Amino acid sequence: MTTLVRGRGWARTHPLAVDAVLASAVLVCMVVGSFAEPNGEHGPTWGTRTPDAPSLVLMTLGALALVFRRRAPWSVLAATCAASIVELLTGQPRAPVVMCAVIALFTVAARTDRSTTWRIGLVTMTGLTGVAMLSGGPLPWYAQENLGIFAWTGMAAAAGDAVRSRRAFVDAIRERAERAERTREEEARRRVAEERLRIARDLHDVVAHHIALVNVQAGVAAHVMDKRPDQAKEALSHVRDASRSALNELRATVGLLRQTGDPEAPTEPAPGLHRLDELVDTFRNAGLPVEVALGQVGLDLAAAVDLAAFRIIQEALTNVQKHAGPAAKAEVSVVRVGPNVEVTVIDDGPGDDKGDEQRDVEQHTGGGHGLIGMRERVTALGGSCSAGPRYGGGFRVHAILPVTTAKGGTA
Repeated sequence: MTTLVRGRGWARTHPLAVDAVLASAVLVCMVVGSFAEPNGEHGPTWGTRTPDAPSLVLMTLGALALVFRRRAPWSVLAATCAASIVELLTGQPRAPVVMCAVIALFTVAARTDRSTTWRIGLVTMTGLTGVAMLSGGPLPWYAQENLGIFAWTGMAAAAGDAVRSRRAFVDAIRERAERAERTREEEARRRVAEERLRIARDLHDVVAHHIALVNVQAGVAAHVMDKRPDQAKEALSHVRDASRSALNELRATVGLLRQTGDPEAPTEPAPGLHRLDELVDTFRNAGLPVEVALGQVGLDLAAAVDLAAFRIIQEALTNVQKHAGPAAKAEVSVVRVGPNVEVTVIDDGPGDDKGDEQRDVEQHTGGGHGLIGMRERVTALGGSCSAGPRYGGGFRVHAILPVTTAKGGTA
């Protein structure tokens, strides 16, 4: 098997040498065949005739032309047909020069389309057979030599077309396999990119939320450390709780990246609206008054919708804490409206110039990753998200999440 594979590889890389070997074999067959008399009394007999010099020259020229059959198939077909016609018109007894034309016709048929194959095949069969019948000499027009020319040229055209069809079929299968492989690779890359984006959103939401709370509580502790140590101690306790929660959520998120054999990842369920009171309490402890209006949204929301609603509220309240100013108040509303869940977070804080400018940049230029993450989450679920300043002051974030997700989850 290894020798066969090596032989095929060598043949592909040395086509001219292969054709030279083929031409030599054809020449030997023609010379040997020219010594046989096909019309003997008891069948073909050997040694009863010998080829003349012109026949030997025509056989040699025809075989030599076959060496270039892959480089110039049409020219080789024309040359071999011409040599065959000359032999049919002048050779008595005949030499099998037409064998060269048969092989040349096969080569042309294997390298062109089906309609061209049958047109050129019909011309070659008709031409060579007609010349053989008209120049038959003492042989009748229906002699086996004449019918043999018709049969062999027809089989050459059919065989060449079959080889071309098989090559096209194999190439199509190979192309489909390569295309399927590329599609699998592209799908894998797309899924990896989506997973990276999802994890990046979760990490941003977790870090931004808890670090903002830690920053606020640390500032409070530093401010009241000397005069009100009890309040400073309470603020530091909130810092500790916020940092612990951040570490736990980071551990849970990064745990998704663990591979087989790594320590077991945390089994705590993903956050959702069932943890909304806990989330709001962290902001209230940081000094941000938050009012919550939770409608009958149902407890069986799809996990993706539940998580998206929680993260949107978390990011929106974090932005209020960072940008709306110390006197701001926030309101959170989650209601079920038909087939959708609407999440609204508003604040009435005037903010400072820097905070207003930052949120305006995030809204209109996409410079803030928080608003981008909100929109990406909602868009991935087939919903819509808007954020912008309120008339009369403050800021508003409004998201519409379909209860039926794009992946078929339902509430």
